[in-house]
Amino acid sequence: MQIAISGNIGAGKTELTRLLAKHYGYRAIHGPSEENPYLSSFSEDMRRWSFNMMVHSLYANIKQLSEMQASGESFVRDRSLYDDAYVFAPNLQSMGLMTTRDLNTYTKLFEMIYSLLPKPDLLIYLRGDVPSLVRHIQKRGRELESSIRLDYLTNLNNRYETWAENYEGKMLVVDIDEYDFVEDREDLGLIINRIDAEFNSLFKQ
Repeated sequence: MQIAISGNIGAGKTELTRLLAKHYGYRAIHGPSEENPYLSSFSEDMRRWSFNMMVHSLYANIKQLSEMQASGESFVRDRSLYDDAYVFAPNLQSMGLMTTRDLNTYTKLFEMIYSLLPKPDLLIYLRGDVPSLVRHIQKRGRELESSIRLDYLTNLNNRYETWAENYEGKMLVVDIDEYDFVEDREDLGLIINRIDAEFNSLFKQ
């Protein structure tokens, strides 16, 4: 069984991954352990190195996902592969940090490779408005997130919504304004009940 969790910065993906993995006895996956060798170059010249960075990220994520599926383990993955392909890469292009040609090449590469792998059995999309995301970001106090702009979060949110509307697969949408799964165990239980209902429908197919 493979569960993937998607959502904007500050939506609570990492925490929900941990909680669900603990509840179901699945393995929690938080992204490739190897460092992206293009990251430092990207920080110095984003337009020049954005394509390289995203392609290496795709390689590392596909490698990790392939290894996990080959292991036969059930797992919960913090962030899906769709996030990079349909949210972050197009956002780089809209910001003028990736050319349209590079974006098209990256997207085709992603779609070709990903078509060879099974989709997540269940994809959980954590939906939240920008004020909620900002509150979460401020609460956890990560230094790297302290300079995130509101318009950046808004643009990412819009892309997540467009992608979610067109996703062809089993998706469970969780509104983070309605479910405080970090602080309220009752809310977490409600989410788990919804997941169990989705699992039951999967097994009936």
